[in-house]
Amino acid sequence: MAETTTTARPKADPEELLADLVARARRAGASAADAVIVDGVSLSVSQRLGEREDLERAEGRDVGLRVFDGKRQACVSTTETSPAALDELVTRAVAMARAAPEDPWCGLADTGQLATGIADLDLADNAEPDGEALYALTDEAERAALAVDGVTNSNGAGASWSRQGWTLVTSHGFSGTRTSTSRSVQASMVAGAGTAMETDYAYTSARFGEDLEPAAKIGAEAGERAVARLKPRKIKSGPMPVIFEPRVANSMLRHLSQAISGPAIARKTSFLRGHMDRPVFGLGITIVDDPHRRRGLGSRPFDGEGVATRPINLVDGGVLKSWILSSDSARQLGLASTGHARRGTGGPPGPAPSNLFLEAGGVTPAELMTDIKRGVWITDLIGFGINMVTGDYSRGAAGFLIENGERVGPVSEFTIAGNLKDMFRAIVPANDLVFRFGVDAPTLRIDGMTAAGT
Repeated sequence: MAETTTTARPKADPEELLADLVARARRAGASAADAVIVDGVSLSVSQRLGEREDLERAEGRDVGLRVFDGKRQACVSTTETSPAALDELVTRAVAMARAAPEDPWCGLADTGQLATGIADLDLADNAEPDGEALYALTDEAERAALAVDGVTNSNGAGASWSRQGWTLVTSHGFSGTRTSTSRSVQASMVAGAGTAMETDYAYTSARFGEDLEPAAKIGAEAGERAVARLKPRKIKSGPMPVIFEPRVANSMLRHLSQAISGPAIARKTSFLRGHMDRPVFGLGITIVDDPHRRRGLGSRPFDGEGVATRPINLVDGGVLKSWILSSDSARQLGLASTGHARRGTGGPPGPAPSNLFLEAGGVTPAELMTDIKRGVWITDLIGFGINMVTGDYSRGAAGFLIENGERVGPVSEFTIAGNLKDMFRAIVPANDLVFRFGVDAPTLRIDGMTAAGT
């Protein structure tokens, strides 16, 4: 049950390897090129009812190459980095690019936007746990969960650790590496018996082990949540206020990020197309994407194209102020990249948020529902009945009935429906914002939705 400070196993320097790969591509006829390496190692364990089940470790190095032939591009990837394998990779990539259809918007990032210094965002924990240390956390979480009165079974508990290095080199002069670690603990419990069983879960994740919530707290939360769901009622259909707890409230931000993603705007497939600099939320709502939060789960000093990142208020005082753009969609819209490109090894970059959050409001979650005569408190959302072209929203849900300003008992097997345009404008946030998931929101109240049960 120990943690040790480790040094990465010696490998070919990733920046040197990629610089050589890009140079090979240029010599083979590519007009431009970029390449990425992802070096990863992970360790995970699980147990159920005190019995150890799995211990898995994985290590790997993936290389991705993107080449351009004018306004044509192709992407290839490999796990083999011998000189012969890289020569074959380059030959295949250049041939594919020459056969690809033209894309007038493709290309490397504009040089004026490239990061010129790599900020230290404190994303890598030097302490590497062994299997025994992870099993200890897993056991602590499950024991705490099984000790909750009413818990009758366990779906299992687990813990994990990973380290990833991500390196990008481009033919127009960018070279950078970022390294990050991740830790997690989770538990899933069962309460009740027979056909009256209910299940729920809890988890914590962080860059550093010291930032994880205590394993016993996670286990107790999983058990308590499962027990709280026992003997759910059905609800009568009708319009009512809906409150989303933070674990599901962040889904509103995920829908927003989809709706303001550059490709959706360029293809005219978003219900928010044409809403730039217009109110789309209430006056008090500010939504921030901050890639520079220290130890943030989505933090990055430069994006997947080497563009310098910066905090952006996507929504400021309720007004939509920015799309989420990588270089290709930015060019299509006649704009500049917002530094949101994300890239794997097997394809071109695409836009995605970093640490996305909705700023907290000024009331407690309890105060948020004091005037609700009849409503629902949502703890789980099921399915994905959302039309991003129109904003129409309908999802299965479970949670608690609210009567006269208080949660009075569990409810399940109902749907909530509305339109995201109306829902965004009606959002009222509580003051309980915690940075826990990478995409974070406080408890949210949305009036005017329709719940459909019996």
